[in-house]
Amino acid sequence: MRLVEGVVDVEDIDAVVAALGDVAEEYGTTVQAFDARYVVDRAHLERAVELADRAIARGENVAHDRAVEILLYAAGRRQIDQAFEMGLEEGRLPLVVLVDGGAESTASEAVTETLAFDGASTLGNYDRERLFEFFDLTDRELSATEGTLSDAVRERVALLDVEK
Repeated sequence: MRLVEGVVDVEDIDAVVAALGDVAEEYGTTVQAFDARYVVDRAHLERAVELADRAIARGENVAHDRAVEILLYAAGRRQIDQAFEMGLEEGRLPLVVLVDGGAESTASEAVTETLAFDGASTLGNYDRERLFEFFDLTDRELSATEGTLSDAVRERVALLDVEK
């Protein structure tokens, strides 16, 4: 799994989704973009990939597309329209784009060129308030455990299997 990150200007969501789909198809890989403000760290996305692949292997997937299944797990949501909240939106946006399988290296370069990233580091630069609200987390919950924010988010990701 490779992650491509940076800030981009998204003028047309459909055009960006189509362009990323073209990259995925050309290089035989899965490509999924995330609003970096919702991604706590690399482990968050690694866990989402692991659980999505397990669901697909068991025939328990919700989405027909692997990239969307990964998005569902990353968001900890069963409803695709709710999971899309952590995807693309129009305007200047910090992104983390997951590239997994196939020709990852070449596909990652193509994603970088396609989206014209500014080169800024975005992974781990999440919006704490947005993250807490989206994953229904509280400071009280975090202070009651020895775990980190990353642990709590990954727990929410894993809970999707329980809720299925």
